[in-house]
Amino acid sequence: MKSLKVAAVFSNNMVLQREKNINIWGTGNNGDVVTVTLADTKVTAKIKDNKWMAILPSMSAGGPHTVEVSDGNTSITFNNVMIGEVWLAGGQSNMELELQNSKDGKKILETIDNKNVRFYYTNKRSYMDEEFLEAEANTSWQECTPETAGIWSAVGYYYADKLAKELDVTVGIIGCNWGGTSASAWISKESIALDKDTNTYLEEYDKVNEGRTFEEYLAELEDYNSWYGPWQKRVDQCYAENPEILWEEVLEIAGESRWPEPLGPKSPYRPGGLYETMVQRVMPYTLRGFIYYQGESDDHKPDMYAKLLTKLIEQWRRDWQDDELPFILVQLPMFINRGDEDKKHWAIVREQQMLVHQTVKNTGIAVILDCGEFNNIHPVDKAPVGYRLALQSLYHVYGKDVKAYGPIYKGLSYLENAIELTFQHAEDGIVVKGEKAQGFEIAGEDKEFFEADIQINGNKIIVSSEQVKEPKYVRYAWTNYGPVTLYNKEGLPMPTFRTNRFDFN
Repeated sequence: MKSLKVAAVFSNNMVLQREKNINIWGTGNNGDVVTVTLADTKVTAKIKDNKWMAILPSMSAGGPHTVEVSDGNTSITFNNVMIGEVWLAGGQSNMELELQNSKDGKKILETIDNKNVRFYYTNKRSYMDEEFLEAEANTSWQECTPETAGIWSAVGYYYADKLAKELDVTVGIIGCNWGGTSASAWISKESIALDKDTNTYLEEYDKVNEGRTFEEYLAELEDYNSWYGPWQKRVDQCYAENPEILWEEVLEIAGESRWPEPLGPKSPYRPGGLYETMVQRVMPYTLRGFIYYQGESDDHKPDMYAKLLTKLIEQWRRDWQDDELPFILVQLPMFINRGDEDKKHWAIVREQQMLVHQTVKNTGIAVILDCGEFNNIHPVDKAPVGYRLALQSLYHVYGKDVKAYGPIYKGLSYLENAIELTFQHAEDGIVVKGEKAQGFEIAGEDKEFFEADIQINGNKIIVSSEQVKEPKYVRYAWTNYGPVTLYNKEGLPMPTFRTNRFDFN
């Protein structure tokens, strides 16, 4: 006989989504009837196949409330429950980066006492076993205190803080992220396999594991884990002694890198892996939408990133049974490692991210081109990232009258020896930061680009170069790392773009 249980994502201090049906689910004994009580509302659900799902009617923001769950024999009570706004924070390491490790994070934590922000961290394990279930049972929602908030997502915290202040409700963040992961880790294997391009992730995984037994894989993993700790310690020591050291010099001292870990059944980087061990463990927790910061680990396949990200959005919306669930993504910033060749593949990923925003309904995009750091793939100033995500949500989801975009390329006109560009979200003009505008390039039919001069006139920019007499193409910030100089009056940057995109595919 199974005892009554509620899914681990439900706990004391949780935030439930206002103004939408609230899903609460768990496991129990077949045939029993579960009663869920919240405020003055009581609903029942019959247990079938040892599972149950109770659906409460939509409710207004408020609390604290008590939620009681009972099957007549066992009762479970959750206290200090708020009804407000809930968002899932997905992605890789830049969403994962902790508040305590972000710019000014330790100072903020000294006095932090934000009663309107709460956080749940999805059990961060990549393989389902008894240890997984034990760790998951110990997860819980947390209130915002100096003791708890340090390990929260910095982006998630700043996002929730802005929303809570603007909406005057409690905001809960479900952290569901893992550093170094491809978007393919967060999608079902079945969905990945449906497209020949995205299926390459599965083909690569299968090729690595062909002919390898599970025991052989575990031996490789054990060997890797025994190597990784001491190696990482040597790497950290190199940077501590010389922050300007080149990566090649680090490898000479610390030894060659074997990261990432062997790709196998326990790897968090395997296609579909974290979808099974993290996403599926919190779905379909009722929420307002998703925020998502990822793309760095898919830069080796930049031209197909829009297809991959669109699959992820479709997958998550399908799992939450809401085709219009808002999805607000972060566009990658400027970045390059010292000594690396500028392959401009991050520019392509940024273009692909903008393409998703412009073609997939109910999406937003936080442009953070100016928030990158040279030689640091994990820029520490996360406040602007959270703030710009919040602007997008306030504009798209909550209907607030806010400026959420910098100037966005709209179209062009060919002039004599020049090209005139028109921009949306630039009604108040385009602002140059720094001594002069930089980043524009222009090319003729041969697609050979040259640095260009520009002239700003309201929401239009005329681009030209003495080296290009019959211009056909323009691009801006088409680089992995470079200066960001064009903004709107609210300080939001113009994103990477190029004209005539289809001519380059």
